[in-house]
Amino acid sequence: MSSDILVVEDEPAIQELIAVNLEHAGHRVQRAHTAAEADALIREVRPDLIVLDWMLPDVPGTVLARKLRADARNKDIPIIMLTARAQEQDKIEGLDAGADDYITKPFSPKELMARIKAVLRRRAPQLTDDLIKINGLELDPAAHRVSGAGTPLHLGPTEFKLLHFFMTHPERVYSRMQLLDQVWGDHVFVEERTVDVHIRRLRQSLEPSGHDCLIETVRGAGYRLHP
Repeated sequence: MSSDILVVEDEPAIQELIAVNLEHAGHRVQRAHTAAEADALIREVRPDLIVLDWMLPDVPGTVLARKLRADARNKDIPIIMLTARAQEQDKIEGLDAGADDYITKPFSPKELMARIKAVLRRRAPQLTDDLIKINGLELDPAAHRVSGAGTPLHLGPTEFKLLHFFMTHPERVYSRMQLLDQVWGDHVFVEERTVDVHIRRLRQSLEPSGHDCLIETVRGAGYRLHP
C-alpha cells in the first residue's frame, strides 16, 4: 500500500537513491536536507514514516527524533535512522532517541525497503497490503476487496479505509478526532460528526453478512471493532 514517506538526508546522491527506490515501490516521497526543512514539512503534512539521517547540517537527526517523540501529534510516526555511525553505543543512542530501526551506511536499498515494510507492519499495519481475517470478515487491501462469510461486500473508499484501520487495531477504542487523524489525515478539516455518518454507512455495508455488529459504539469515548 502506498505511504507518505519523508526522507531527511543532506547527501543528494543518497537522498536520490532512497527516493527513487521508494517511488518505484509505490510510495509518495517528500525530501528534506536539514532538520529545519523536515520540521516544516512535518507540520504541513504528517508523513507515515521518516527515513532520518543522523548527521544533518543544522542539528543531529537524534535531536529531531527526540522532538518528534515529545510531540503528541507526531510521537507515533515511525522513524528509521540512517547513518555512518556503526558503533554499538551509537545504535543505542539512536534507538533511545526514538528511532524504530537503525541502518548503517553503506546500505542495501533492498534491505532498506524491507526494513521500511517491517516497521510499517509493526507500527502502522493499516498502511500495509497484508490480508486480514477476523471472524469470517476478510479484507484484501491490495485487491481492495471485502467479503463476509464468503459473500462479497461493497464499501465506499472511506468506509474501506475505516474498516481497514479498525481491523488492524481491534479492541482499541478511538475517538472521532483520532479516527479523523488516522483515516482522513490530520491535514484534512472536516466535522467530527462526519465520522458518525461513515460509521453508519460502514455498518450498512456489513449488514449482508451480519458483521455490522463488530463495529461497536463506546458511549462517551468513540468506536471500536470488537471481534
